[in-house]
Amino acid sequence: MNTATTTVTNSGLSLSLSQRLIAGSLALMLGLTLLVGTGFAGDFRLHNGAHDTRHAMGFPCH
Repeated sequence: MNTATTTVTNSGLSLSLSQRLIAGSLALMLGLTLLVGTGFAGDFRLHNGAHDTRHAMGFPCH
């Protein structure tokens, strides 16, 4: 049996605080858009799919 070990190193990809804040803000806006967009969707199948997923994750939705 052969075992391979992979080492991940930081190859100069350090982000500044402002870059991390921008990335986090964009991720938060995308997540909220998806959550709110599916919650108020006109198509009942999309809304119910998101509704059931929120309940499965323990997220109160009403």
